[in-house]
Amino acid sequence: MLAQLVNVLYSIVDRMYIGIGVGNLALAGVGVCGPIVTLLSSVSSLVGLGGSPILAMRMGAGKKREAQQILNHSFLMLLILSVALTILFLVSKDRLLMWFGASQSTFEYADIYLTIYTAGTFFALMSAGMNSFLIAQGFSGLGMATVMMGAAFNIVLDPILIFVFRMGVAGAATATVISQMASCVFVLLSLSQKKMPVRLGWGDFHWPVIRQILSFGFSPFLIIASDSVILIALNTVLQKYGGPNEGDILITCATIVQSYLLLITMPLGGITLGSQPVVSFNYGAGNVRRIRQAFICIIGLCVTFCTLMTVVTHLFSPIYVNLFTKDAEILHRSVMYIKRFTAMIIPLAVQYPLVDEITALGQVRLALFCSVFRKSVFLVSLLLLPALFSAEATFFSEPVADLIAATVTTTLFLHAFPRIMAKRTKEGQ
Repeated sequence: MLAQLVNVLYSIVDRMYIGIGVGNLALAGVGVCGPIVTLLSSVSSLVGLGGSPILAMRMGAGKKREAQQILNHSFLMLLILSVALTILFLVSKDRLLMWFGASQSTFEYADIYLTIYTAGTFFALMSAGMNSFLIAQGFSGLGMATVMMGAAFNIVLDPILIFVFRMGVAGAATATVISQMASCVFVLLSLSQKKMPVRLGWGDFHWPVIRQILSFGFSPFLIIASDSVILIALNTVLQKYGGPNEGDILITCATIVQSYLLLITMPLGGITLGSQPVVSFNYGAGNVRRIRQAFICIIGLCVTFCTLMTVVTHLFSPIYVNLFTKDAEILHRSVMYIKRFTAMIIPLAVQYPLVDEITALGQVRLALFCSVFRKSVFLVSLLLLPALFSAEATFFSEPVADLIAATVTTTLFLHAFPRIMAKRTKEGQ
């Protein structure tokens, strides 16, 4: 949870210094780049979250050579993907940015940020993707250190490059790339140490291994990549229905709102993903009573956290927005949109643990359906609300999706859970 919260600082610190030091249009420009940053995260998850569980399984079975193959193949895949994505985004970035909601006023800032950030794709993919293999081998402390090191570098370098060297948006992007470079070097050196059960190596490549990693990683990849699609749709809709001037203001506000939402969803994900091993272990042991206890505790913790964040939102969101902008209109509207956007985070506190713990029970298809359903409702609301009402109505899409999805997921869970437990009890007899 702490690592996820620290990871949020990457985007928040960038946007905070850009908003204060460069201006609102620059903040909107960086917001337009958000979907591409999210897409790169999904690619690192495709390999990292696809390969690391298999590596852990092979280690548990005492098959060290096969575990070595998984690590070698994952490194190769990230290397190839980073080169391919760098070329793809650099060649097509102008067209992509206009599609993603950039205007004539914000394009310059978005172009500068994306060009520099894309040049560091290798470091972004390697640091995030290979970090999963540190954790899978039992070095969770090193995995956390990787994340915190990158965030610390970013926090220190941002003001130096933006204000001291007057690099503006370019300084923010450069700080991020340098931070990711430091994390990347740390991860690769850690995986090369003699104390690692499975050290980073090269060779013994086979296509079936790649296919297996891709099959394991497809679900987290799809979930995170769909976030990129939603961000693209959000920026595009705001620009379309807001018009040239209003659209830029709305995207600036949306960038601040999305940054605030990360303060809720990233720690929430840290709680639910961090507790998956408890559910999986007890499911393997056939301890149904313990699984029920775990679900009650995890959901209770998530609801408590989101209730607290609801109070924080209504009391302190103006202070948070003030870190990004001094413009009175954007400050007022951003606070209002944050309250709209997070209105149903308590139902979201049920959605998150149910999806992740259903995954821990091995019900991947059900979990994937629940996740995709929520995002589909969000996307439909995103397209309908501004068309029926106004551009500002777009910010009601999130609470509508959270409430409907939580209701459907809870209903499906209550129907499926007794059947899953009954089947496990029968298998254990």
